[in-house]
Amino acid sequence: MNFHEVRFPASLSFGSVGGPERRTDVVTLANGFEERNTPWAHSRRRYDAGLGMRSLDDIETLIAFFEARRGQMYGFRWKDWSDFKSCGASAEPAFGDQVIAESDGVTESFQLIKTYRSGSFTYARPITKPVTGTVRVGVEQDELRESIDYTLDETTGTVVFVHPPAPGQRIMAGFEFDVPVRFDTDRIQTSVASFQAGDAPNVPVVEVRV
Repeated sequence: MNFHEVRFPASLSFGSVGGPERRTDVVTLANGFEERNTPWAHSRRRYDAGLGMRSLDDIETLIAFFEARRGQMYGFRWKDWSDFKSCGASAEPAFGDQVIAESDGVTESFQLIKTYRSGSFTYARPITKPVTGTVRVGVEQDELRESIDYTLDETTGTVVFVHPPAPGQRIMAGFEFDVPVRFDTDRIQTSVASFQAGDAPNVPVVEVRV
């Protein structure tokens, strides 16, 4: 796959603007009512990396990163400062943050997910790019040990148990995570004069499916 397991400099993504995007098809009927459907099971995030540039050194770093990714060719990791933890923004990840599955006693492999709740409605987002060293996994009230009780694929966000948990037990996890993205352009235009005047370059970034 055309993806580099490298993170866009977090100091440059801080201050960027972006967030989730949905696609909804809306059809207005003759009686004025609407029918709404979506072809997307999951949202897609977009960002503008240019707004995080604060100096000419930042521009140089951006250009080097852009060239190494060959523009849109190769994806990379992106830290979304507004949403990068399994827990609240002011807390530290704990193994009981998210219930990712309930064991059937047979399945050994489980995908990390983050569940968003509003009232009685929820959305489960697959997490495919956990951050190294931040993932904690548990079953019910017991935290487990990586490489002894389970292994983690940090490129897919898949947890594989050495032995399947007992049926009916909740499998939980806490983590930090990145968003898999690519540049949404093959061209970056910069100007020293305009940047010194306060104009940041437009550097669109879009989430990719992995």
